Amino acid sequence: MQLFEWIANIPTLIMDHYEILLSGLWLTIKITFTAVVVGIVWGTVLALMRLSNIKILNIIAQIYVNLFRSIPLLLVLLWFYLALPQAIKYLFNLPPYADVRIASAMIAFALFEAAYYSEIIRAGINAVSKGQYHAAFALGMTKKQTMSLIILPQAFKAMIPLLLTQGIILFQDTSLVYVMSLIDLFGASVTHIGMSQGGTAKYSMIIFAAVCYFIICFSASRLVSYLKKD
Repeated sequence: MQLFEWIANIPTLIMDHYEILLSGLWLTIKITFTAVVVGIVWGTVLALMRLSNIKILNIIAQIYVNLFRSIPLLLVLLWFYLALPQAIKYLFNLPPYADVRIASAMIAFALFEAAYYSEIIRAGINAVSKGQYHAAFALGMTKKQTMSLIILPQAFKAMIPLLLTQGIILFQDTSLVYVMSLIDLFGASVTHIGMSQGGTAKYSMIIFAAVCYFIICFSASRLVSYLKKD
């Protein structure tokens, strides 16, 4: 019976606090979108560095990838929360009271995810048949043209499901921004509303948050499954 009571409270809590919920959802979307786009771009650069014949580039990329893949995301966020805001304020000549936590979170997630995207992209590039390289060279293409016009398009087409799956994981991980005192979808529903209201509200908002994440992530996973079939 308690479960039904918790569920029954959800519509009222949503109507009373819809603004903070929308704000939290928008923050989650912004961080996810930024981290995915920047992460894929920077991850592609890292993947190419790891495949490069230039030893120093290969070593730098390896160190970067191994470093970020060996440290928990929570610690990365704490580092960026404590150190990066001061650097951003100094570089852009911002006043001490300027709030750059959102920018810090976006940068932290993007740099962290790039390490994982780079491995996905590197595997995708290696999966392209070597015959594609030989055919491109036979047509007189340079190595740069071959990679940008022939190899990467084929690799990305095959990697789309994996890239989206990593994006789903990233969307779930954004709930960790609570360590930076930011209010995302999870923080708005469970911490800001549920815990502050007390009583059964916290259980109601935990259920609400779980349903929201389930709907979004399940829908995205079905899209991934559809793309895999194609």
